[in-house]
Amino acid sequence: MDRDADKERYAASMAQLNEILKDISETAKNVSTWRCPYKNVQDRCTANFGCRNQSRRGAHSDRPMCTGSDDLDYRNAWES
Repeated sequence: MDRDADKERYAASMAQLNEILKDISETAKNVSTWRCPYKNVQDRCTANFGCRNQSRRGAHSDRPMCTGSDDLDYRNAWES
């Protein structure tokens, strides 16, 4: 087994993985500036605390709907 070839394959694999994760990270960073971090893809609130933007219409077992505006800038919350 050629150790140099394994190191090269490992380095290439890590570089490819880094590119994939970099794109995911950039998307998450961009979305986090305007979307509530507790809102999931189905617009359900995943927070374990009360919020004025929660709507509990529907089945009790469902997570509440998030009715918050996506026009908000949440960056100040992370900076404090």
